[in-house]
Amino acid sequence: MTISTRPQGATIWLTGLPNAGKTTIARVLAGRLRSEGHRVEVLDGDEIRRFLSAGLGFSREDRNTNVQRIGLVAEVLARNGVLAVVPVIAPYADSREAVRKRHEASGTPYFEVHVATPVEVCAERDVKGLYARQAAGQLTGLTGVDDPYEPPLDPALTLKTQAQTPEESADAVHAVLADRGLV
Repeated sequence: MTISTRPQGATIWLTGLPNAGKTTIARVLAGRLRSEGHRVEVLDGDEIRRFLSAGLGFSREDRNTNVQRIGLVAEVLARNGVLAVVPVIAPYADSREAVRKRHEASGTPYFEVHVATPVEVCAERDVKGLYARQAAGQLTGLTGVDDPYEPPLDPALTLKTQAQTPEESADAVHAVLADRGLV
């Protein structure tokens, strides 16, 4: 009888302000990991909101519910040998801590990466027009502007995307995974 070993999965949680570069970095990283033969899923916050968390608003309670749903899916994937790359704002530290503890309880690797792009740079990028809508009074509750964002106190990695390309950011995340023996 041959015992097959499943590849080790992990969750790579990219947290930061809107337009910080989380999804771009996640896509670059996922492409590299796939090209190396890894099983990878990107759990994009916008896609999750449309499907898994449809109907949730942006209150603290709803944001927490959204993060916990994403955390559960990421942990299940990672526990089953997938590298789950999660570009999600996740503004509250206690929410992210609950996700980390879920991973810890199942012995599943979890890495929090702070995409620490200054709000001014995010507002300049404004890919979805959120900052312009907020400035025009058409939007309230924008994370990091008129709604809180609690940056991680002890992330596995901090990325300053205003000073590096998405490829360089993805390379830095890949290096952390390599250092931990996951790639």
